[in-house]
Amino acid sequence: MSAPPPAPEKKKLNVGASSFKPNMGAPAFVPSWMKAPAPAAPAPAPVVAVLPTPAPAASAAAARAPSPKRAPSPKRAETPIATPAAPAAAATTAKPASATSTPKKASEPTPIAAAPIPAPELSAEDQALAEEFFATQKEHLNIVFIGHVDAGKSTMGGHLLFLTGQVDKRTMEKYEREAKEAGRESWYLSWALDTNKEERAKGKTVEVGRAHFETDHRKYTILDAPGHKSYVPNMIGGANQADVGVLVISARRGEFETGFERGGQTREHAMLVKTAGVKKLVVVINKMDDPTVAWSQERYDECKGKLLPFLKQCGYNPKTDLEFLPVSGYSGANLKDRVDPQLCPYYSGPSLLELLDALPVDHKLAMAPLLMPIAAKYKDMGTMLMGKIEAGRVVRGQSVLLVPNNVRGEVISISVEETEVTAAQAGDNVDIKVRGIEEEDVVNGAVLCSVIQPVRAATVFEAHLVIVETKTLIAAGYDAVLHVHNATEEMTLDALLHTVDRKTGKRTKKPPQFVKKGSMCIARIICAKPVVLDTFKNNPQLGRFTVRCEGTTIAMGKVTKLCDADASSVVAE
Repeated sequence: MSAPPPAPEKKKLNVGASSFKPNMGAPAFVPSWMKAPAPAAPAPAPVVAVLPTPAPAASAAAARAPSPKRAPSPKRAETPIATPAAPAAAATTAKPASATSTPKKASEPTPIAAAPIPAPELSAEDQALAEEFFATQKEHLNIVFIGHVDAGKSTMGGHLLFLTGQVDKRTMEKYEREAKEAGRESWYLSWALDTNKEERAKGKTVEVGRAHFETDHRKYTILDAPGHKSYVPNMIGGANQADVGVLVISARRGEFETGFERGGQTREHAMLVKTAGVKKLVVVINKMDDPTVAWSQERYDECKGKLLPFLKQCGYNPKTDLEFLPVSGYSGANLKDRVDPQLCPYYSGPSLLELLDALPVDHKLAMAPLLMPIAAKYKDMGTMLMGKIEAGRVVRGQSVLLVPNNVRGEVISISVEETEVTAAQAGDNVDIKVRGIEEEDVVNGAVLCSVIQPVRAATVFEAHLVIVETKTLIAAGYDAVLHVHNATEEMTLDALLHTVDRKTGKRTKKPPQFVKKGSMCIARIICAKPVVLDTFKNNPQLGRFTVRCEGTTIAMGKVTKLCDADASSVVAE
């Protein structure tokens, strides 16, 4: 049996060692990024002897050294500190005396840890070109047609395109002939907006139709939203791109009641466009030429009287936000030209186009930082991004940031109404080609924003909720779908924090156990993935949202606080 290995020798502390004395004459460390430029012709530095205990006279002589010793030469910087015999090293040894006399030299350069200042998004020349371009452009207005299915939205939109010359007579006659062959003779006007076979065969709009027309005063983009309840998410996408809503109501007996009663889309669409930020609503009482109506004032007043209280409840001010007018989308009465007084003696107001031309447009958002929620993406010799510019301006050559992935890119081209332009501003629906951003970088709910003032993304936030429709009690742990700008994300009601009194607006201190229809509360919401958000106070476009569950709009809300704003939402190089 072998002997065990010897134990390792224990090291003992040397208590008799001499005390540590720092080398007070060692050269000061100067980082490479703090080096001062060398003078044109530096004088040779005299050799200064380094003594362990320098005399006062020697210190004074070092302090009175000539100025060339203060500016280090490149050779001295490259000389290793470990060679004290070199003349450059001797000159370095004399550096502490001059460094102590001018301590501000070391604090002038920017620290390495400082965040880089982003480059300007536009040059002064590009900004001047953009201002010149905007001065020559007409105002642009986006209008969305909403309402219950079969209210006549697509028919009215197609007739407007025909009356404004966007669709010529020959094309409309072709649509009429094809519709007659298909047994859908009265649908031919809607075919100007319903372009695919499924929509034409069923007579129902599925995707948001898009078309453009122009008057003497403004340019318009028509957004024809689907009216069927199965396509409400598509309708929300169209409402998010609109400035003005046109609520189309069918005056035909039975159709108005079907759309306005519980489960009809008239109510839900009115709430959704308000949540989407549409401040102006034009209520069009359509099909007034129907035999069951015959331009009856009694029927017109009946529809208006039932709608007005509900729209006030949605948040619309009848004096400033609402307009009512009778029309016939099929015959074109009161669309472009005013209706014949003999036919409709009780209405003497403007026609639909005259009313739209007179609506005020807010120009304040054009001067804000760029904000453009992405509605769609596709490839066309580069990455193309579609959406409405909610705020700010975009100019060709501008640097932009895509959030939440924080990818930086450059605008190559801009198209408005399929026409390439130099710049676009708030209110324009645009197609933008970008360099540096790939198609896979554009996720659900992505937002194109300013590089200098980017928006943020969050998964947890607090919100003010109004419960508008629910058959059950809602408590913590309730799962639903969040719709905010163009984002659709799964969410969980994490906690109910306060109940809000509808009349006084006061909050309760004790959190409620549940809420029901008609309740107002403050709740904490958790999303499955980061969503681009902001508080409603700071940015209404990103601060309002809708909660839906099983095809029904449950609640409308406003973001009051971001609990975990993504700290990485900074400029990504």
